Amino acid sequence: MSEGRVAVTGTPGTGKTSATTLLDVTVIHLNDLIREAGLWTERDADRDSLVADLEAVREAVGDWTGVAESHLAHHLDADRVVVLRCHPDTLEERLRERGASEEEATENAESEALDVILSEAVERHGVENVYEVDTTDRTPAEVAAEIEAVIAGNREPSAGDVDFIDYL
Repeated sequence: MSEGRVAVTGTPGTGKTSATTLLDVTVIHLNDLIREAGLWTERDADRDSLVADLEAVREAVGDWTGVAESHLAHHLDADRVVVLRCHPDTLEERLRERGASEEEATENAESEALDVILSEAVERHGVENVYEVDTTDRTPAEVAAEIEAVIAGNREPSAGDVDFIDYL
């Protein structure tokens, strides 16, 4: 596998952590780093989440190589960005199973249907550096294999291939 910086991002519940833990490369789990190193500015009580200090996160990871994984990973400088996608109905179900509130599950499903993270990734990194992977009916090992193909340069950019507008 070629060295470089690959951001694996996506709406919460798309399978980022499950897939990246199977990779045979250095993986920075940004959410753990943010929590453990205190790289946040406030706690969002409504969403029961931390608001990351993205400048502090960028500084903490420094000149990194490997894979950075988080719904915020596309905010880092990266050579390639893998956006994991999941059908909003399945995503809602996954989030509820993880204990998310009904409001949180619905909000994330709507964000997924509206391509929020994909749009941010394309805006920051360019369509030629973004790769979508639909995780809806794939195992973590199958998703990891897709990520490995991106890392190795064996997959073409694919932003805009996945469409969940039917959900809305």
